[in-house]
Amino acid sequence: MSKNQGSKGKRKFSGRGNAPVKKKSQSKNSSNPDEIRLNKYIANSGVCSRREADENIAIGLVTVNGKVVTEMGYRVKRTDDVRFDGQRITPEAKVYVLLNKPKGFATTTAEGKGRTVMDLVANATSANIKPIGRLGRNSLGLLLFTNDDKIVQKFTNSKNGVARLFQVELDKNLKFEDLKKIQEGFKVDGKLITVEEVSYVEGESKNTIGIKIKNTGNSILRTIFETLKYDLVKIDCVAIGHLTKKDIPRGHWKHLTEQEVNTLKML
Repeated sequence: MSKNQGSKGKRKFSGRGNAPVKKKSQSKNSSNPDEIRLNKYIANSGVCSRREADENIAIGLVTVNGKVVTEMGYRVKRTDDVRFDGQRITPEAKVYVLLNKPKGFATTTAEGKGRTVMDLVANATSANIKPIGRLGRNSLGLLLFTNDDKIVQKFTNSKNGVARLFQVELDKNLKFEDLKKIQEGFKVDGKLITVEEVSYVEGESKNTIGIKIKNTGNSILRTIFETLKYDLVKIDCVAIGHLTKKDIPRGHWKHLTEQEVNTLKML
């Protein structure tokens, strides 16, 4: 969302069924340190200046938790769902953390699940980052965390998505006819299973396979190989788009460079 969006000509707001929040409905305690003024929240998100934020609030372009807010001075919590012209915004700077996940950590933000990937990136940032997609508890490799909703949408887009390259180890050599079957796609329970690419890994035995998918999880890998009567011994995500494990030891993370982020946005 560009900074110029907020200062475009004022548009009439249709309401779309949401009645604007009037001043008398504001019941928040203005002295609450956990709350900030809505115009500051918007400005901190990088959408526009505070003055422009006030203008856009006044014409009904801002909602808080699903309700249009037109009141000047309205205060919100950082956990509120604030949307500008339909797009959710956050006052946090956008953060992108790439983890080389070891075995034994669940990909979840929920508590009470034992060791999770959130424990591994706890010191990476104070921003509210979350993992994109999943790696099984005993799967290895790259996992991207961010608080950038646009990047999350790019990964979860069912038509485009972002390719991830896995190196998998099977309990036995993969037959050539099975490799061709995976390349061409096949149906499981009436659903067509396809991948972006699949091949033997050069210099490795025939039980080590490189396979590229755009699914955000890796359950499709188990579906493919178990259907073909192979057991998966190891699953390792070795690349996400252009991002690789270079210089990231197992269990460590790094912040993406500006160039890496820009390339990710162009995928």
